This record gives sequence, structure tokens and C-alpha cells, in this order.
Amino acid sequence: MLFTKGEKILFIGDSISDYNRAKPVGEGLFGALGTSWVADVAATLEAARPELGLRFVNMGIDGNQVRDLDKRWQRDVLDQKPDWVCVLIGINDVWRQFDSPTRPEEHVPLDEYEATYDRLIQTTLRQARGMVLLSPYFMEPNRADPMRARMDEYGAAVKRLAAKHGLTFVDLQAGWDWLFQYMHPCNIAWDRIHPNHTGHMHIARQFLAAVGFEG
Repeated sequence: MLFTKGEKILFIGDSISDYNRAKPVGEGLFGALGTSWVADVAATLEAARPELGLRFVNMGIDGNQVRDLDKRWQRDVLDQKPDWVCVLIGINDVWRQFDSPTRPEEHVPLDEYEATYDRLIQTTLRQARGMVLLSPYFMEPNRADPMRARMDEYGAAVKRLAAKHGLTFVDLQAGWDWLFQYMHPCNIAWDRIHPNHTGHMHIARQFLAAVGFEG
């Protein structure tokens, strides 16, 4: 497994990670990690590998785009001094292009998204041991759907960045495509973005498999 004894693992992103985590820092007792896939990952590893004594921090914020991460990266990532940084960002970068088409200032074009993300990775790898990058997604099986097609472009950018920097990549969109052979997206998320607990566990399982957890 990627993570070793005593390491600090920080998760950052948007609402898919946030899910009512404690503010300003999502760490500690009484549900501080929130109720997202981040909490599922932490609970699984704490229960299955307690001897590692891993430390988990959730810094997801509802509505964030990569621009927002860029503004808070020093405070919410670098100053936390994590060993590993796990990032899920890009859904709102794409979503605003479709739910707010007349407000282009809220849209993050692909080139800006990839360039900003790349800069954050380079900055982080000077300090942290490593990173895990998760693809943004849209729970739409029809790949010709305009928002699904655009989201695939942003997911491909994350995959390129992971390959460029030798980082672990988790293809969440491919995971949804597999799951939706057996159930409809509405069974997981009313808006095809925000998953119920089954959906969060599905994300957590993909993450755990990607980092080499066996259990």
C-alpha cells in the first residue's frame, strides 16, 4: 500500500469530499471528517490497519473549482504538512459551463484547469511524499451527452497530469460506467453529481484499490 506507518493523508476538493466536514480543519472526533467517501476511506483503513496509525484530514469545500484550490493551497494543504495529498476537483469547473451558461466568468476552461492543476502538483511534490489524483465525473452513461463529453475531457487532463508526474490516478468516471450496468444513476444521486452513501462507498473502494489496500 502507498501509505506507511504514521503518515498524514490530506484530502482536498469540492462538495463530494466536504459533506459537512468540520471547519476550518476537518480532523478529529465526532464526525470531523464528514460523511463522504473520505470518511469511508479513513474508517476502513483505521479498522483494517490500526497498526499504521494513519492520520486523516478532510479539506474539501462545497462549490470549489480549481481556482479556489489555488487560492487556499498554501493554508489548506502546504501549511498542514501532509505526507500525501489526494485531490478530487473539476466537477464544478465543468458544471458551471452548463448550469450557468450565461456567466462565463464562472467557467474554468480546460487549458486553465490543467495549467493550474499542474502548478499545484509541482508545488506540492516539493514537500509531500506523493499525491493521488481522482478524475472528476458526471453520472451519465451516455458519453455523447454534452456535459458527460466535456467532463471526459477534464478527466483525461487529470490522467495526463498523473502520468506526467508519476502519480496514482483513480478513474472515477470509468467506475461509474461499470456500476451503471447494474443500476440507474438516479439510484445513486438525484443530480447525478452528489452520491448517496452507496455512491460514496463506491468511490472509497476505487480509491482503496488504487492505493494498494487489500482487505
